[in-house]
Amino acid sequence: MIWILLLILAALAAAAFVGGRTLAQGRFRGVRAHSRPAQHGAYALIWVAAPALVVLMLAGIFAAPIERQLTAAGTPDAVAALEPFRREAFFADAHRLGRGEPALQIWERPLAEQLPVEARRMVRVERTLQWGAAVAAVLAAIMGGLFAFSQIRPNVRARNRVEGWIWGALFVCSAVAVLTTIGIIASLAFDAFRFFQHVPVTEFLFGTQWSPQIAIRADQVGSSGAFGAVPLFAGTLLIMLIAMLVAAPIGLLSAIYLSEYAGRTARAVIKPVLEILAGVPTVVYGFFAALTVGPALRVFFNEIGLFLIGGPLDGLGQYLALVQNQMALTAGAVMGIMLIPFVSSLSDDILNAVPQSLRDGSFAMGATKSETVKRVLLPAALPGIAGALLLAVSRAIGETMIVTMAAGLAANLTFNPLDTVTTVTVQIVTLLTGDQEFNSAKTLSAFGLGLTLFLVTLMLNIVAQRIVQTYREQYD
Repeated sequence: MIWILLLILAALAAAAFVGGRTLAQGRFRGVRAHSRPAQHGAYALIWVAAPALVVLMLAGIFAAPIERQLTAAGTPDAVAALEPFRREAFFADAHRLGRGEPALQIWERPLAEQLPVEARRMVRVERTLQWGAAVAAVLAAIMGGLFAFSQIRPNVRARNRVEGWIWGALFVCSAVAVLTTIGIIASLAFDAFRFFQHVPVTEFLFGTQWSPQIAIRADQVGSSGAFGAVPLFAGTLLIMLIAMLVAAPIGLLSAIYLSEYAGRTARAVIKPVLEILAGVPTVVYGFFAALTVGPALRVFFNEIGLFLIGGPLDGLGQYLALVQNQMALTAGAVMGIMLIPFVSSLSDDILNAVPQSLRDGSFAMGATKSETVKRVLLPAALPGIAGALLLAVSRAIGETMIVTMAAGLAANLTFNPLDTVTTVTVQIVTLLTGDQEFNSAKTLSAFGLGLTLFLVTLMLNIVAQRIVQTYREQYD
């Protein structure tokens, strides 16, 4: 029904535009008018579409509470006597039955006899609200159109009013983006504050043990957990460094080749192939890491370990012989492959944006192409390249699937790339998976981790901005 209503409103808006323009052309014939007929038509279109959309938005917000109130008002005594949880389950089954779906529970008499009756009543209430919203939206569109038609006069500043509506729409979009950001920060800060009421900030930031296992009963083992997040920070940093050691040189050198050395044919082939990597889902990279890269690295290090056993490096050989598939090196290497197109594509665009006059001046002074790249292009493009690398760092810090499948879930405080580690994002997903009690420190710790991750990302953005400002002043 909603699509039919939207089509009707679109048709009314189009008719308002055509009618307003035609009416303005007829009224303004031989008269000097402030605005063009098309601008009056756009003004009429806005007054038809805007009130109708406002009505539909209000209906979408308040329809569900009104439906619940109307449904509860006519509830039979047998249903009203149920506990709140079972009453909600009964209404949910009645709603499913009204849509033609089977009920999820088997109800005894008299509830079983009352279920189809309630289903039909809920369908009537829902349809009544839908038709009421549709009629109200159409009436609002018609009234808005009549008001707009009454305003079509030569001295009316339709152009300014249309531009005012556009300015208002753009302001609302900007405000929504800002308010969404504020809402995210506020929700993180509120629940993180609740977490820090249970766990001191110093223990969270500097503690070296992470075991957020809070028991449901006080007499259970593990009734107090450890919330030291240093192992998570170390694992995140280790995997990010490995990923950047792979992505930064390969991506930057690929960008230099594509920008300065590759011909048109090579560039037309290599650049799209590199950018295809950016469209591969991260779960595919996770499978690749778990099923291909991890076993290959394990076999490689196990062979080296077996070769070293019995010699002067016997301890190292025994350690390498026990290396498993899941390790930080596996996750970091595959994540670096995933980040190559981010670094390469952005750096290539930045290098191409460097003015050709800098290249020509360098060549005129007798510099070779490699000297021009090292001494002219890279310094000039350094702000953009730094931004591309920091974007890749943020992407690496926020990655979850590859780490889960390739590095494991063990919170080990180590910088050994052959050990199993975990990251902040993986722990956030783990803590919020399944049925959780949001009053426990275990679940609230996810918000503490999220707030920390947000602050780290903010610091990276500030550093990138400072780099851009410093070098922009030098090369402007």
